[in-house]
Amino acid sequence: MNQLLTTLKSLAAIALLALAAGCATGNPANDDIAIAAGFKILTPVKAEQVASVGKLPKNKITPVNYRGTTYFVMPDSSNGMVLVGNSAQYAVYQQMRMQKQLSNENLEAAEMEQMNSMDWGAWGGAGMVFVPGFRP
Repeated sequence: MNQLLTTLKSLAAIALLALAAGCATGNPANDDIAIAAGFKILTPVKAEQVASVGKLPKNKITPVNYRGTTYFVMPDSSNGMVLVGNSAQYAVYQQMRMQKQLSNENLEAAEMEQMNSMDWGAWGGAGMVFVPGFRP
């Protein structure tokens, strides 16, 4: 029984890690967070602007100095736009991302706790896993 329970817990943990890794790459929710933090949506019009945006790393905020002021720019390549914020908006963005990450971690911990508290013995069997060709 303990072996089955341990195996199920391990599989659940691996599945949650895979899900978390999938969510961490290219997350459009970061665009939503930036907009909520006050970033402005701009559309590059001139050829130089389009070229400059194309050089920026995808799904990442990059500090850009323009006329003595630092702006924080994140390209939205799927829509051909950029999100632009100032220092104060970037600070709010960072705070909101941290809150979202903590919220996601708390959700994952609650899900794992729920998995651990389930009575897996109700599924029947003596707690042994059938493996063809294996005899205890």
